[in-house]
Amino acid sequence: MSSPEKECVKRIEHDLIGEKRVPNDVYWGVHTLRAQENFAVSGYRLHPELIRSLCHVKKACAQVNMKLGYLDRKIGEAIVQACDDIINGNLLEQFLVDVFQGGAGTSTNMNANEVIANRALEILGEEKGNYQVIHPNDHVNLHQSTNDTIPTAIRIAMIVLFRNLPIAVTELINALQDKSREFEGILKMGRTQHQDAVPLTLGDGFNAYAAVVKRDRARFLECEDALSSVNLGGTAIGTGITAPKGFGHMAVERINKNTGLGLAPAVNLIDATQNLDAFAVVSGMLKIHAANLSKITSDLMMLHSGPRAGISEIRLPEVQAGSSIMPGKVNPVIAEMVEQVAMRVIANDYVVCEVIRRGRLELNAFLPLLSHGLFESISILEKADHLFASRCIRGITANEKACQEHLEVGWKNWGLTALVPHLGYARCTELATRAKQMGTTPREIILSEGIYTEDELDQILFDEQNFKRI
Repeated sequence: MSSPEKECVKRIEHDLIGEKRVPNDVYWGVHTLRAQENFAVSGYRLHPELIRSLCHVKKACAQVNMKLGYLDRKIGEAIVQACDDIINGNLLEQFLVDVFQGGAGTSTNMNANEVIANRALEILGEEKGNYQVIHPNDHVNLHQSTNDTIPTAIRIAMIVLFRNLPIAVTELINALQDKSREFEGILKMGRTQHQDAVPLTLGDGFNAYAAVVKRDRARFLECEDALSSVNLGGTAIGTGITAPKGFGHMAVERINKNTGLGLAPAVNLIDATQNLDAFAVVSGMLKIHAANLSKITSDLMMLHSGPRAGISEIRLPEVQAGSSIMPGKVNPVIAEMVEQVAMRVIANDYVVCEVIRRGRLELNAFLPLLSHGLFESISILEKADHLFASRCIRGITANEKACQEHLEVGWKNWGLTALVPHLGYARCTELATRAKQMGTTPREIILSEGIYTEDELDQILFDEQNFKRI
C-alpha cells in the first residue's frame, strides 16, 4: 500500500477557468476534475461499452491523422496503443464523469481525451500531465468535436449492445413455443374483458405469446441499420470546420475496418448533428417489446392466481419464499421483475422523446441522458428476457383440473356462441335469458326440450371449426 505522502502528490493543470491540482497517479486531468465537482449528482457512470466505443473513434481519428500527415507517427501510435488498452478493458475506472452532465457530453469527451493522452505519455516514458508532448485537445481530439465523436460513439455502443438482445429474445421465443407444444391438447376457457368468452387450448395462448415476441425480434434486427449513419467529421455543428476535407469518411472507414461494423457517413452532417430521431425509432422498438412483455407477464400472473382461491390454470415455478409473515406463500417474482423492467424501459422511452424535442438549433445538449436511458433499456431487457425464459416460462406447468372445471362452468357462454350459426343470435339469447331465470343452464334446456340430442350437441361444440388450430 502506498504511503500517505505518495498519495498526496499532485500535478498542476490549467484550463480556461484557471489551474487545479490533480492527483499525480490518475490518468484524467483538470477537465475531468471540474466535471466531478460540478456534476456530483447521481453516481451513475458511463456505460463501459460507450467508453470503448469512444476510444474506437479516437483510435480511428488518430490513424487517419497519421495517414494525412497531421499527427507525428510516434505520438499517433502511442495514442492508438492507449486506445487499445482501454478498448481491452483497462483504465475504465478512470472515467468518472456523472451521466447527468451539462455540455452535450463535452466532459465525457474530455475525460477520454485526458485519459488517452496521459496513458500515451506513459507509453512514451513521459510524466502524466506533460501536455507539451501529447495534448488532450491538440493531439487526441485533433479534427474532432464532442458534437461528432460522442454521437458516433453512442451509435457504435448501441449497435454492439443490440447484437446480444435478439439472442435473449430468441431464447424466450423458444421457451414459449416449447410450452405451446406441451399444452396443445389442454382446453381452457378464453376470456375477454375478464369475462368468460369461448374456449381455446392453453397451447394456443402460449403460441400467441411467441408470435408477438417474434415480431419484436424482427424489429430489433432492423435497429443496426437505423443506427449506422454517423456524423463523424461534422465537428462542431455539421459543417466540418477545422477538419480536412474527407476526414469524416476516412475515419468512418477506419472504424469499420477496426471493428467490423458497417457505419456510413450521414448524407447531411448538419441534420445528423442536431436531429436525433433515429434514437426515437430504436427506443420505440424497445418500448414495444417492453409493452408486450408486460402484457404477457400480466396474463401469466392472472392465470396463476390462487393457488386455491384464484384462476390457477397454470402454475409458475416457485423460486423463492414469498412472505415474511404468511407461511407457505410463494409470489410470481420473476414475472413481477419483468414487469418492472418493462415499466423502466417505457419510462426511458419518454425521456428519449423529451431529449429529442428539447434540442436547440444546431445541437442537442442532452445526449448523455438519452444514451444512459437507452443503454439501460437494452441491458435490462436482455437480462430480463433471459431470466424470464429460464426461470419462469420453462418451469410453467398446467393445472388441467382447473382448466376443465372452468370450461364446464363457462359452458353457458361459449356453448351458446358456438350454436349461433345453427340457432341464430336471437334464439340463443332467449335460451341464455331463460336459463338465468330458471337457475339452470342452456345445455339442460336444449336437451330437455329436444332441440338437440347430447351427441348432436357435442358434435357441434367440439368437432367443427370452433376448435381447429390456426
